[in-house]
Amino acid sequence: MIILIFIFVFLLGTIIGSFLNVVIFRFNTGKSITTGRSMCMTCSNTLRWYELIPVFSFLIQSGKCRRCASRISHQYPLVELITGIVFALIAFKFLPVLYISYWLYIFFVVLFVFIFSLLIVISVYDLRHKIIPDKLVFVFIIVSFFSIFVNYSLYGHLFTLPTLMTLLSGPILALPFILLWFFSKGRLMGLGDGKLILGIGWMLGMSQGIFSIILSFWIGTIVGVFLILLSRTLSGGKMGKINMKTEIPFAPFLIFGALITFLFNFDLFSLTKLFSK
Repeated sequence: MIILIFIFVFLLGTIIGSFLNVVIFRFNTGKSITTGRSMCMTCSNTLRWYELIPVFSFLIQSGKCRRCASRISHQYPLVELITGIVFALIAFKFLPVLYISYWLYIFFVVLFVFIFSLLIVISVYDLRHKIIPDKLVFVFIIVSFFSIFVNYSLYGHLFTLPTLMTLLSGPILALPFILLWFFSKGRLMGLGDGKLILGIGWMLGMSQGIFSIILSFWIGTIVGVFLILLSRTLSGGKMGKINMKTEIPFAPFLIFGALITFLFNFDLFSLTKLFSK
């Protein structure tokens, strides 16, 4: 039964991931996100239902359009697959709730798959355009603020009044990054990153939020160094296309750090234990 639930949630995630791709490609283009048939970006051929099966259609067609044979972006299957995996992991995280209340389980899972669907769109959009759309990040902030009124202890009422520290966690974590954006005039940090951290702070709380940000910097540093070394290797040891001055979007690292922290309940105490060994 449990395995069937995870399979269902994963498959649902891939379908939602297909829709997220539509949002990513059409957002701020003037095209409708909710209406209009899917089509090839090269030949404008309207796609049929069997060409829209998440992940499998891409694999069966060898990543090419059936009509014009042009390459289909790998973003499509990757976003679909990642969304499915994230959905399944969220469903697994709240598994203990299932044994207490079926409806409470659905509520928690739906709330956070919606939040992380937003974050997946923001992450990929930032990778493509190096900007975090205000409309998307504001929705994330609003939903994250709503989440601090939810009681996750499974005891008492579903909704509760948050503590003062919980209310302030978002603004406190976001303030240094907003100041960094202001005084550097956007050279060191984008304002969108500060807004994103505001939502992450409310979603995770102070302790987990700090751990999430630290983890994001670690991941960003490792990936950045790897890309620089890879770029130099491919260019024969010379200065590659990617160097210390290359602008790399930070939102994907913030979001990945938040996801890891959320799924495994890491916090400052986890960080303390790590360095105390």
